[in-house]
Amino acid sequence: MKNSLETRLGMFVILAVFAAWAIIETLGSADIFSHGYHVSALFDTAQDLKVGDRVKMAGVEIGRVEKIALADEKVSVQMKLRSDVVVKTDSKAIIKFTGLMGQNFVAVSFGSPNGTKLEEGGILESAEQPDLSAIMAKLDNAAAGIQNITKVFSGDKIDNILGPLTDFFKQNSAPITATIANVKNISSQIAAGQGTVGKLIYDDSLYSSALTTVSNLQDTAGTAKDVLASAKLVMSNVSAGQGTLGKLITDETLYNSTTASMTNLNGILLKINQGQGTVGKLVNDQEFYKNAKVSLQKLDKAADGLEDQGPLSVIGIMANQLGL
Repeated sequence: MKNSLETRLGMFVILAVFAAWAIIETLGSADIFSHGYHVSALFDTAQDLKVGDRVKMAGVEIGRVEKIALADEKVSVQMKLRSDVVVKTDSKAIIKFTGLMGQNFVAVSFGSPNGTKLEEGGILESAEQPDLSAIMAKLDNAAAGIQNITKVFSGDKIDNILGPLTDFFKQNSAPITATIANVKNISSQIAAGQGTVGKLIYDDSLYSSALTTVSNLQDTAGTAKDVLASAKLVMSNVSAGQGTLGKLITDETLYNSTTASMTNLNGILLKINQGQGTVGKLVNDQEFYKNAKVSLQKLDKAADGLEDQGPLSVIGIMANQLGL
């Protein structure tokens, strides 16, 4: 009986120890019994973060918040991390919340792959998340703005906005009605194929005319194609030296004859310029020019004297004037 009571008492103590351990683990104080290292981060605000809140990396718990204190107009958050977790020197810590009504926790990023491990007592870089209270205040301001907009478009204010427009329609109801009737009449005429626009839309003759025009353009294009083919054939014949034009372009004898003619002409002009031959003397001899001028003057005088003389006298005068 004694042994049975002691056994029960021992089992009760063991169960009490396990229960205490479970409670401590749930409250987050079991970290005092585990190995790890300490790091800290400085924030502008703790945002309702409490001692014992979780520290996570990519959603996985890697430690707990151990101490929160003010330091140089900042909030220093000291964390105890598991020894098997590697936090880099360029990792960043940010305070986040799991939901609108959830607990806050510290999220730590991985850092760069080539970063070095943060040692005991190291300080993490921090980033600030918008405060939930500030977000709620902005939402409240937005709701107030929406409410003010609804007030503007309600009651007598909407009447003040739409009143001038309503008065305009009342004062111009007759012209507006006539305009709508005219538009309806025009659309009816167009739908019936009347008028220029209606005929353009519904008259088949326009389609036939357009089709004929396109056919004529196609025929013209075919004719132009034939003309180009003929021109190409002519140019081929010319290049081959066929026909009069081809021979003129490709026959070397014509070129040689033309060259010889130009050479001879150049020689004749050169002799004329030098005063050789009859034409050269006529062009360059000044004595011949003077004699021809004197003879023309004598003929002019003789012609003046013929007006009042008879035939025999004319012959004598001409002989006398000419020095015969």
